[in-house]
Amino acid sequence: MRTGRPLLAAVAIAAVTTGAAYVLGQGAESEAAREPAVRAAEVAACTPDARYPKRQLRGVWIATVKNIDWPSRTGLSIERQKAEYVKILDAAAKRKLNAVFVQVRPASDALYRSSIEPWSQYLTGTPGKDPGWDPLPFLISQAHQRGLEFHAWFNPYRAAYDTRTADLPASHPARVHRDWVVKYGDRLYYNPGLPQVREHVTRVITDVVQRYDVDGVHFDDYFYPYPGGGGTFDDRAAFAKYGDGKKLADWRRDNVNKLVAQVDKAVHDTKGHVKFGISPFGIWRNKAQDPSGSDTSGMSAYDAIYADARHWIKEGTVDYVMPQLYWPRGFRAADYRALVPWWANEVKGTGVDLYLGQALYRVGATDDRAWTKPGELSAHLTLNRRYPQVDGDVYFSAKQLLSNPLKAMDRISAEHYSRPALLPLIKGLGGDAPAKPAGFRASGTKLTWQATPGARGYAVYRVPESGASCQAADARNLVSVLSSPAFDGKPGTYLITSLSRLQQESAPVEVKIPAV
Repeated sequence: MRTGRPLLAAVAIAAVTTGAAYVLGQGAESEAAREPAVRAAEVAACTPDARYPKRQLRGVWIATVKNIDWPSRTGLSIERQKAEYVKILDAAAKRKLNAVFVQVRPASDALYRSSIEPWSQYLTGTPGKDPGWDPLPFLISQAHQRGLEFHAWFNPYRAAYDTRTADLPASHPARVHRDWVVKYGDRLYYNPGLPQVREHVTRVITDVVQRYDVDGVHFDDYFYPYPGGGGTFDDRAAFAKYGDGKKLADWRRDNVNKLVAQVDKAVHDTKGHVKFGISPFGIWRNKAQDPSGSDTSGMSAYDAIYADARHWIKEGTVDYVMPQLYWPRGFRAADYRALVPWWANEVKGTGVDLYLGQALYRVGATDDRAWTKPGELSAHLTLNRRYPQVDGDVYFSAKQLLSNPLKAMDRISAEHYSRPALLPLIKGLGGDAPAKPAGFRASGTKLTWQATPGARGYAVYRVPESGASCQAADARNLVSVLSSPAFDGKPGTYLITSLSRLQQESAPVEVKIPAV
């Protein structure tokens, strides 16, 4: 458990005054023994501008289940799979996003080489068939090259999209351990009430965290199955054995809470810097069910699928929550304007970050007039500025990031993402800011420097002609977040910092690129 994890403040004002200043000429390097042009008083005068947040998560979900986003269909060549993925990442980087949430385990299968679960059918079309390569190292490295944090997205309980266990690969856990699964509708689910299931899911996730350089572990909103058409979820035997006198609903919620806490501990025990978070259904409970619930009247995640996000927040068993607020402003059953303040209040003072899931896939839908308006999503982000607890947004999904319905992403880019942003900082994940960058050289307008030990990237701020940089306050002067120590810019004065993998930021160094 990690509690008391408020967002860290931006780099202290005092740090700005400690960087060495460099005056660079063509092919030459020299250090001037003077303070940077940005004085502490000038920095202090900068009032943070909400239009340019210094730290903000900007992400996109990349769904692999049923080939929603990637790969676009089964049976593609390795090179075609790579090209499709790179196209998504390039679009994300162009929009100044800084994170991707890639589904690596849709249904007890693997889009990576695993000794625990079989290869996913969404690569080759055949469950368990080796695709001829391990995609995950490529998926991660390509994201990192573009300055995108990589979150591995797992579905914990979905076992198969077919109830016929005989059709699953012989090594599939649902076939080997048939007592673990419950048939519900046309799918198989692992029974959340079994300790063996919790152990298996935790083992799968720990294996990925150990072997791959992921930045985060992510769950979506699927816990106990959504009601409707499946009859009764038959977990009576497990309840009789493990219920311990609880009511059925309380026991089911406790099962989910136990898994969340177990995964949280396993992830951070394995690699302390890896983040763990969940994107729950957007309504915890309605006021009609609980006076402390939201002013809504839709499905309650707490009651229908036994997902108690408030518990995870209070217990600190997640680093972030990302409720899926897939409704527009003014929607009677679940008004976006009612849900944002509710979730903001839930995380206030807890140290758990709040990001909001945005329904990019709904833009252009004609069943709700609000979604026919190109500016609806952008208006969501404008509303978010009223609530400092909202630390970013993630869009579902990558297919629409590419298609840009109603040019909604163009509007978001222009109105909200005109500047890059660093990732929010979560206290308790370890690590320190790297040393300041050093060893600068200039050739024309291209600037290079020595790779800083421990740095995952670098931030470049352009100092205005007035000399009053707001580098420590917001991102109005941030021009680039780089993954390598090289920058090609216009003549002028810049502040450059080193970033850790969690984007803790070093003190800045002032650098000048003279007119050629």
